[in-house]
Amino acid sequence: MPDLLADFRHEFRRHKELADKALIQLDEEAFFHRPGAVNSIAVIVKHLSGNLTSRWTDFLSSDGEKPNRNRDGEFVITDHDTRDLLLDAWERGWKALFDTLSSLEISDLEKSVTIRGESHTARQALLRGLTHVAYHVGQILFLVRWLRPEGTWLTIPPNQSREFPGQYRKS
Repeated sequence: MPDLLADFRHEFRRHKELADKALIQLDEEAFFHRPGAVNSIAVIVKHLSGNLTSRWTDFLSSDGEKPNRNRDGEFVITDHDTRDLLLDAWERGWKALFDTLSSLEISDLEKSVTIRGESHTARQALLRGLTHVAYHVGQILFLVRWLRPEGTWLTIPPNQSREFPGQYRKS
């Protein structure tokens, strides 16, 4: 049987690496730029940081929606939200996730955890977390491509599919 936890670690790590490679392509202005009615990359980073920190801190023993989390505030950039502070929070959120993933055993996957008062198995919470991360990393990649069309392709570039066979586990 494949190691499901190793698969989760791989996928979460892959998404973080993609996002990190995208984020370094942005200057300060692009990082905070809000294109129309969509969130800026800074807001997405702030929100995902808050989500990761809340969900993965004390994962098996407390509600994933911590009382000190201000989710609505994650969608507002203030004068205190510098790029450096947001990226520090980003790293802390991912660290909470990876620390939790490294501490879990296969037997933990069927344990009950709570998110916003709703019961999940740990496995369901991991799937929920992974889809949430993938959604927002996809937004970041899209916005970086839109803001910096000359930037480095982080996925398979157009018309180069044949040059990238079997690369999934090498990322």
